[in-house]
Amino acid sequence: MTITVITGANKGIGYETARRLVERGHTVYVGARDAQRGKEAADALGARALLLDVTDDASVQAAADRVREEAGHVDVLVNNAGINQPAKPVEELTGPDLQRVYDTNVFGPVRTLHAFLPLLRKAEHPVVVNVSSSLGSLTINAHPDSRSLLSSWVPALAYNSSKAALNMLTVLYAKAYPEIRISAVNPGFTATDLNGHAGTLSVEEGAEIIVATAAAGADAPSGAFVENGGTLPW
Repeated sequence: MTITVITGANKGIGYETARRLVERGHTVYVGARDAQRGKEAADALGARALLLDVTDDASVQAAADRVREEAGHVDVLVNNAGINQPAKPVEELTGPDLQRVYDTNVFGPVRTLHAFLPLLRKAEHPVVVNVSSSLGSLTINAHPDSRSLLSSWVPALAYNSSKAALNMLTVLYAKAYPEIRISAVNPGFTATDLNGHAGTLSVEEGAEIIVATAAAGADAPSGAFVENGGTLPW
């Protein structure tokens, strides 16, 4: 039995990822910070609802404790939960604005990996998928004309830098835990609540790389930044 935990899985890309992995035979825990929404999503998917707020240490640990009691291990952890930044010009963004974004997009994956690491270590071929963004690429952001490399590029100080931080976490975690396949993936500019459904890709298209990586087991990339077309520059 393949046990998979997905954060932020009650809607959007997380929901579609859960649906596809359930179809592949995974036992999926649908992580959601709202118990009712999580239950409704899990019931619709044939999955298990898991109350999990990635910004709350106690919530994350309680979720890990429940999965340990019910399943004993975790084969796949998908750090999908993420938020966008306030719609403000760069000069108006404050420290608290960035803290709020980082609390979900950066510290959230740290909390979940820390809490679920003992369960991942009990799996035969554990995989961690960090859902990042091409907007977190230093190469793309540092280019004199970033839009020549990425048509959907925006100078989103909080969001872009949070995904760059997540990418660095991915590299360092992969080095620290070589027995676990840990990678960052870019779903692309997908139409979700995160961007007001302005994205050009469907959730089905966005979930493809997440599902492929999550299902790859021992063949999953590690210490890599990947998308459907191959690898991305850091």
